[in-house]
Amino acid sequence: MNKRSADHTLEFLLAFDGRVHRLEKGYWIGFEIKRVGAQRGRPHGLSYSFTLHAPDGTRLVGFDNAHGVPAQGGRYKRRSGANDHWHRTADDPGRPYAFSDADTLLRDFFREVRRVLADFGVDDTVVGVEEKRRT
Repeated sequence: MNKRSADHTLEFLLAFDGRVHRLEKGYWIGFEIKRVGAQRGRPHGLSYSFTLHAPDGTRLVGFDNAHGVPAQGGRYKRRSGANDHWHRTADDPGRPYAFSDADTLLRDFFREVRRVLADFGVDDTVVGVEEKRRT
């Protein structure tokens, strides 16, 4: 992906901050994303949380960088400096995610969303959109 295309995808994604996509049978996807100063836990300068929820509000899948998670493969394995991680199931404490760009993040997130929704027999078609922008 070239820089111009990557910048366009990031700007598109930033416009989703606070958006909730309603799916059939009460499932929903929430998007939170903001630019922040680049720092150790967020070297790409983004704070984000993309989540898929069950009708009762339980998080089923999540990609975020709110906190760090241990490296997988043993307690002595060195942890990445970034907080990027994802939760594969409702009770998964998180596993490291190698953030490369906004486009790849979106593709990876929606691949997992489709996987989980298929398990529940739910289509990923958006049936409603809400804007819940925070200030």
